[in-house]
This record gives sequence, structure tokens and C-alpha cells, in this order.
Amino acid sequence: MMKSKPNSFDSLNSAQRRAATFGVVTEGTGVKSGPLLIIAGAGTGKTNALAHRAAHLVLNGTDPARILMLTFTRRAAQEMIRRAQGIVADALAERGKLGDRSVQSRLLWSGTFHSVGNRILRSFAKQLGLDPTYTVLDRTDAADLLDVIRHDLGYSTKDKRFPRKDLCLAIYTYRVNTRLSLKQTLDEQYPWCREWEQDLNLLYRQYVVVKQKNNVLDFDDLLLYWHAMMKNSALAQSLAKNFDHVLVDEYQDTSALQGEVIQALKPDGQGVTVVGDDAQAIYSFRAAAVENILGFAERYTPKADVIVLAQNYRSTQPILDAANALMAEGSRQYRKTLLTTRQSSHKPLYVSVDDAVSQAEYIVTKILATREIGGSLRRHAILFRSSHHSDVLEVELSKRDIPFVKYGGLKFLEAAHVKDLLAVLRWADNPRNSIAGFRVLKLILGIGPANAKQALDFLEAQGSSVKSLAKFDAPQSAKMDWKRFCDLFEKLSDTQTPWPGQVRLVRDWYKPQLERIYDAAWTRAGDLEQLEALAGSHPSRERFLTELTLDPPSATGDQSDTASKDEDYVILSTIHSAKGQEWDFVYVLNVADGNFPSEFSTGKPEMVEEERRLLYVAMTRARNELHLCAPLKYQITQQPKEGDAHVYGAKSRFMTDKVLECFERSNYRSARSIDSLRATEMAAVDVAQTLKDMW
Repeated sequence: MMKSKPNSFDSLNSAQRRAATFGVVTEGTGVKSGPLLIIAGAGTGKTNALAHRAAHLVLNGTDPARILMLTFTRRAAQEMIRRAQGIVADALAERGKLGDRSVQSRLLWSGTFHSVGNRILRSFAKQLGLDPTYTVLDRTDAADLLDVIRHDLGYSTKDKRFPRKDLCLAIYTYRVNTRLSLKQTLDEQYPWCREWEQDLNLLYRQYVVVKQKNNVLDFDDLLLYWHAMMKNSALAQSLAKNFDHVLVDEYQDTSALQGEVIQALKPDGQGVTVVGDDAQAIYSFRAAAVENILGFAERYTPKADVIVLAQNYRSTQPILDAANALMAEGSRQYRKTLLTTRQSSHKPLYVSVDDAVSQAEYIVTKILATREIGGSLRRHAILFRSSHHSDVLEVELSKRDIPFVKYGGLKFLEAAHVKDLLAVLRWADNPRNSIAGFRVLKLILGIGPANAKQALDFLEAQGSSVKSLAKFDAPQSAKMDWKRFCDLFEKLSDTQTPWPGQVRLVRDWYKPQLERIYDAAWTRAGDLEQLEALAGSHPSRERFLTELTLDPPSATGDQSDTASKDEDYVILSTIHSAKGQEWDFVYVLNVADGNFPSEFSTGKPEMVEEERRLLYVAMTRARNELHLCAPLKYQITQQPKEGDAHVYGAKSRFMTDKVLECFERSNYRSARSIDSLRATEMAAVDVAQTLKDMW
């Protein structure tokens, strides 16, 4: 008898299967379920469980178009959809049915909070008093707008240091997403800015006024407007009727604002499933609120069901034992013990080293030894608390000819030539966007800042009528170029002009400006070609501009270094950037008080606990080997190059006796520190008598 092929749900462990199939299947109406919290420990297959849950809903009658899936990156949403589609196709094949593309084509409401929020706002624009042609500002443009207002208010000429634009934006974003007052935000996060509370309040009020005047929204507005919409019961119910199920990934990383949006969308919790791990909540500096996940179950009556995923598929058990011991000493949390079938006789290593140089030597020596027995360099990752912690290590890697890649790419949308071309499209999409307009007008030969301001004032006086721009009295030296631009602008603004081909029109107009303004124009032109190709995959100009802003490419050609031709390289990364990754060999730098926990976090118990979670995230990235490096001394940075001033490192308060029992302890001494002098028996000096004779 032929054995039947197991279905994909058979591959799930019991906890994953309970999470995926949670709820009651009702004939003709899909799956009915109350609120569900899935606590997914590190490496326990949460993506697999969530994709199977989406597939289970679809297979049992839920319309894919009525599932709202919120993730923290667009790529995560795409991966979830791809997996769910595969599971559904396999299940249909088992039933003798042809798999279709219904999941992929109809799971329409999947994406980041900001991208989904943008789509909702455009749909409800009229009810929210919004012009649906609004433009979404990226972070750089938002900071630049704040800088202009900051200057107009006279803050740039104050006698005392006033926060600069990026800090002003950071304060604004934190205050908005945490739902704290400005005073609380300054007291808790930016105490050095307390004296500027009134000035900042005026700055932010004017910032809001200018955004509304220009019909632009920043990233935070996408959530603020959505949140304000959910405060209106009629609008909230109207939106909620569109969705039977709401699935939220990485729930521990949501802000207070995002948590309130989900709560208002489904106040009774029906159909709400959130997945996350409170032990990996490490983004409070981005306004993430760990309380969202810790208090989720109690938010509903009756309480939400909680399913814990604790079977780890990544690390060996000794590594998990160390991670479990670390978290066992933490305060409020969902208690769990990670287990795996991957056994090993080798404990993780806690290595005492002399200093940063010895630490670098130890790591490089270990990496080279592993490579010699057939290990790829890319199996190694070196993680650190702050980016500058790897400085000495990078020198040592270079000295030993070991290639490495450090996480943190160059930002594509910050390249000047890319911003220029996109500004033309943004201004055409929203003629009230004076921020984009000012940038575009200054590209025209003969138009300076003063003329650009006059042209924008003229356009506003004409009711932002695009055709009226040609009537502006441009300087004589700019007449010909002015006419060329106005012809382009009018064509782009004409609703009859098809979207395909618009980027090419702008590129053709921009080419002489690119060659006149920038060096390496040919290299920069390559980025614009890529931009044109990317535009072809979007159905409209608005979707292209918004999605590019919300999920930009990471690198740009004119700023990139010479491409590495090495076949292999070591990974260097901050721990925050490493979340979600895994490697065979993981080295963690500077495991000592002051770094774990950070000296800036020791004043608040809740921040110390986040630092514990940060170390936990670092440890659980390792599959086979984990090395925690603890320098005994640290060089003081503000001293002459050859200076030897230093401080001694204190053992991390997280490395208690119980935690250290899970580690093999060792010491590494650099060859340079070993005393090479040897005493001889050729002569002897009575130093004691000599010192007495001095007196």
C-alpha cells in the first residue's frame, strides 16, 4: 500500500500546530477565533507558524482579501505571502484540486504599518479632511523641513546651543509614538533639551501647519491620522468591517500608537493574532513599547489565549541553557525554557582578555583556525553594542587580510541626484508640495533661491494651477530652460499622460542638469536607470513614490566603494541590526558593565532589563559556537595616540554565578603582553641597603 504524502501541517510541532489552527471552523464563514498571543522564542519558527495560520484561515473559507497582515518590513510581508501560498497550493493538491494563485493575488492587505496606513488614509481621505494627492516625506525631507522652520523661528541664531534638525525630528517622533507629553519625552529621553520645551512646542506646531499647507505627511502622520480615525467609532467600525482576521508579526516591536490602533480596530479581539517575543524587545529607543506584548492578554475579557513556542531549531542546547539562565534572572516576562534536539558536549565560552587589542587577536586567531579546517568566513559573525566598538577589530582584520562586511548600507534616497529626480515627480503629483518645488526650481539654470521662492509664491497665488507656472516672469537668463521645464511639468501633471514613460521624460529633462551640477554623472545616471526600471513594477506614480519612500533601496552607486572580489567575508554587526539573523559562530564584544548594560541605561530598572534582552538576542544568534569576550581594561579615548591611560572593566552584572555555570571560562593573553625579559644569575644588587643609604 502506497504511503500518502504528509501534508505541510504535519511538519509543525504541537505548539506550532495549535497556534496555526487556533479557533473554530464554521461552515461557510471561515474560522472564528478570539484574541491569540503567540510567544515565539528565538529560533522557534514563528514565521512558519504565522504563514501556516494564514494558510489555515484561507483553506477553511476565509477570504484572503479579508485578512489584514501587518509586518515590520515589506520583505517580511512578501515572504509570509509566499509561504502561505505554497502551503495552500500543497493542501489543495493533496485534495486533488489544482492550486491557484488566489492567496498571492488576493492577500491584498499585507505590509508594514506605514504602508497599510497610507492605503487606508487615501481611501478615507475625504472623511479625514485630507487631500488624497498628499505626498509622503521621507525622514531626510522631514528633517530638512524642520530645519527651515527652525531657522525661520530664529532658533539657529540663539546664544545657546539649540537641538539640530535630526534631533528635533527624533524628539518629535518619540513623543508621537510613545503617546507621552513633550515634557515627559524630554525628561525621560532628552534631559539636556529640557530648557527648550516651549521653543520645541512652537517648532512642532509650525511644522504641522506647514505640512498641512503643503499637503504632505511624514512617516509619523501615517500612523497619527490612522490613530485619529480609529477614535471615531463610525469610521473605526467602517474599517473593521473589511477584515475578519488581523495578524501582527513582531508585536514586541510595536509602539504605543500602533498598539492602540490594533486595539481600536478589533476592541473585542475577535480574529486578532499577534506574534512576538518579549525577550527580544530591544527597540525602546525607537519608541517600541514592550508593555504592548506583556499586557496583551489582560487587554481583553475574557483574557486572550497564549501559546508559547519553545522548541528551538537553531542553536545547540548548551547555548540555549546559557540564554535560558540569563533570562531566568530577569523581571516581568513570559517565562519560557528554550529546548532543542541539537545536543553538544561544548559549552559556550566566556573569555577574559587583556584589552580591545587582545580581544581582536583572540577572535581573528579563532576565525583563521576554523577557516583552515574548512569553515567559511561567512559562518562567523562578530556582534557589538555600539558601532565604534569594532574599530580595533577592523584594523586587526585588515592587517590579517580577512575581508569583512559591516551591516549598515548607504541610503539610496539620500543621494542628491535621486532626490532631484524624485522631487520632480513628487511636485507634479502634488503641486502644493513647496518642499519638492523649491528643490526642483533651483535645478534650472539661472534660477536661484530667491527666484524659486518667488515662483512658488506666484504658483500659490494662482491656486496651485500648474498651467499658470508658465506665466511666471523668470529671469532672462533662464527663459529657455524655464519653458522646457514648464512644458515637462504640465505634461506630468496632465491626468491623461500615462504613468509608464514619465520617469523617462524626467530623466531626459534632467540629464543636462545632472551633467552640469554633479561629478561622476555617468555613475549617477545608472541609479536613475534603475529607478526607471523600478517604476515599471508599480501601477501608478503615487504608489511608486509612496512605496519607494516607505521601503527604499539601501545603496547608491555614486557613494559605493570598490566592489570586493573576495569569495568570502566575516560579518560585523551591531546587535540591533543582527536581530532575526543567525550564524554558526558568534563572537560578542565587550561583555562588561558599561556595555552590558550600557552606562546610559543603569538608572532605570526597565532599561536594565532591555539591556539583558539585548545580550539575549546576541547569544541566540549562534548555532554552534558562542564566544562572549570580556576585556579586563579599556583604553581611555581622549588621550595622545601613544597614551596608555585606561580603566578596568567590571564584570557584567548579567554574568552571575548561575549564568557563568553554563559557560566554559578561559583566559586569552596577547603575545605582546607576555614578559620576554628573563632574570640571570650573573649579578645581584642589594637595593634595600642602597635605598637606606640615601638618607
